[in-house]
Amino acid sequence: MIISNAILKDNLKQYSNINNKISREIREGKLYKIVTGLYETDPKTPGYLLASSIYGPSYISFEYALSYYGLIPERVTTITSATFDKKKKKEYNTDFGVFTYRDVPKSAYSEEILLKEENNYSYQIATPEKALCDKIYTLSPLSNYSNLENMLFNDLRIDEEIFKTLDINKIDKLSKLYHSTNVLLLAKYMRRNINE
Repeated sequence: MIISNAILKDNLKQYSNINNKISREIREGKLYKIVTGLYETDPKTPGYLLASSIYGPSYISFEYALSYYGLIPERVTTITSATFDKKKKKEYNTDFGVFTYRDVPKSAYSEEILLKEENNYSYQIATPEKALCDKIYTLSPLSNYSNLENMLFNDLRIDEEIFKTLDINKIDKLSKLYHSTNVLLLAKYMRRNINE
């Protein structure tokens, strides 16, 4: 269970030195520090369940979500999340894993996010379409379909069979929210291939 510093201090207010009590709980293995001011009671909790509590608002996306959906072959260990209006990339190295956070446009942020629950934790993750749009939004602008195909299937190693199952209508809707050459190109590419 995730516990914030404020809740912990309220629960331990009967102790004269709360900080010493917290340190003792950590030493005794009853509490595990995630980041400053945030603790977990179970050391085996998977990192992705903690990502939105570490820095937010945020949802899991980019490489971690692409791997989760099988769109890329690599197993991704860094938990990658999307934020908005933060202006810079953040990284946290913790005992629960490495967490990175980067901006996507505010206009696109709240679209195509799933709320999932697992073991009394809840977390948000991008749909496969959103995770792909988030990822290609962060890359250098591409100028044509050939560059896009090369980036998707060679650089990112996107699984072509799973790619073909993505919902073009979701990509199309998202493409209007990013103001990104890459996302617009992806929507046009998918529309063209589906119409063939």
